[in-house]
Amino acid sequence: MNNQIYFGSGRRCINPEIPIGIAGYFNVRMWTGVADDIEVRVLVLHSGQTYCAIIQYDLIAVPQELWSSLLNVMAASKIDKICPGNMIVTATHSHTAPEVRPSRAGFKPQYIRFVAIKTIQALQDAITDLQLCTVEHATTRDNRFGFNRRYWMEDGHVATNPGKRNPSIVRPEGEIDPEIPLLAFKCNGITKALIVNIVNHSDTTGGSLISGDWPGFTIRHLQQELGAKSIVIPLIGCSGNINHFDVRTDAVQTNEAEAKRIGIGYAESISKALPSLCPMNNVALKTYCQQINIPPRVLSVAEIKEAQSIVDKYPEIDINRLGGPDLTAADLARKTPFALKFFAASLLKISEKNKAEKFNLVRLDIGNVVIASVPCEPFVEIGLTIRKGIFSDRTAMVASMANGSGTGYIPNCWNYGRGGYETTPRSNPYSPKTSELILAAWRELGRKA
Repeated sequence: MNNQIYFGSGRRCINPEIPIGIAGYFNVRMWTGVADDIEVRVLVLHSGQTYCAIIQYDLIAVPQELWSSLLNVMAASKIDKICPGNMIVTATHSHTAPEVRPSRAGFKPQYIRFVAIKTIQALQDAITDLQLCTVEHATTRDNRFGFNRRYWMEDGHVATNPGKRNPSIVRPEGEIDPEIPLLAFKCNGITKALIVNIVNHSDTTGGSLISGDWPGFTIRHLQQELGAKSIVIPLIGCSGNINHFDVRTDAVQTNEAEAKRIGIGYAESISKALPSLCPMNNVALKTYCQQINIPPRVLSVAEIKEAQSIVDKYPEIDINRLGGPDLTAADLARKTPFALKFFAASLLKISEKNKAEKFNLVRLDIGNVVIASVPCEPFVEIGLTIRKGIFSDRTAMVASMANGSGTGYIPNCWNYGRGGYETTPRSNPYSPKTSELILAAWRELGRKA
């Protein structure tokens, strides 16, 4: 039996209108202008009695504060068709977007409400815009732009972003995921909405200008090709240990030109795959959800003492200073005093917390395509397990940084103790068993009919 499915879309610009910090690096950067507009994009689907929504921001993450504000404004607006159990709210993870995490310098709470209100406006547009459509899907590949950023070094440890042409690099620690699943919604044979799933970090542009980074270029290039009023949503997959840096070259890869090269490159690969889209004959729409509790990271007395000694060693360094060059994981790999103190101070803050996190997992079934939400920034192997293991008989997409989880890396259990900044308490304040708990929950969700 064929199921009729309807889709509607909406979008709003969320460029800041107040002084605010830019998220993404260790140092505080205040925004100084707009290189390209950032936005919230909304896609609502409806079939029979079932509704669901995909909401995506050009932001670093969807922290609990934004998630809660969105739910509050949604309730006040009396939107009852969409709820936490049938929506995936995610981010492109742009490192040149306003800071939305209250614990970070440069954060402004009024921006959170501004974004929530813009989201509800776009959501209302999408619900009003519902129209009958057909659904098609395909899968393509592009392995030119993604690299596992953790490398085994000659001294036997793992380093994150160890530097271009570093002679001590032995090999990458892990793999990549070059597959790009596509899901298209068509009216009268014309693609009006396109969801794609790309596994790579959105950390290319740098600087202090607001920008959607390479996903923005992917979106604009494809929307120009698809035509007026089309909408493209590039879900960012599990890319906690993936980025665009090719350590085999000396090429400068932190600038707008690089973001454009990568973004348009992905768009061209996707465009070439559009003729291979296959229609779905039975497009049933189903939603499932589950909440899981994640224990906090337990720090040893030795770790806390070491962190305090590092903080005490560099009293002259102000880790909250404004401006200066972008400070990233590469600075930690070089063990610069600023990076060492920044991470040590962060560890001390984390040591004061002893609270479990609640993560909201949502599964959207659109015919034989599954869209799975995951919290924070999981490593690529976690996404591959969901896509190729749990849903091996389906086309599966994974949306990271979803549903109020904020940021923080989620490594595999075997990555701990090897090195690299993703496993440090500052970057990973959760139990080392977090990846196993998430996958166990997804195996349970995968058994749902």
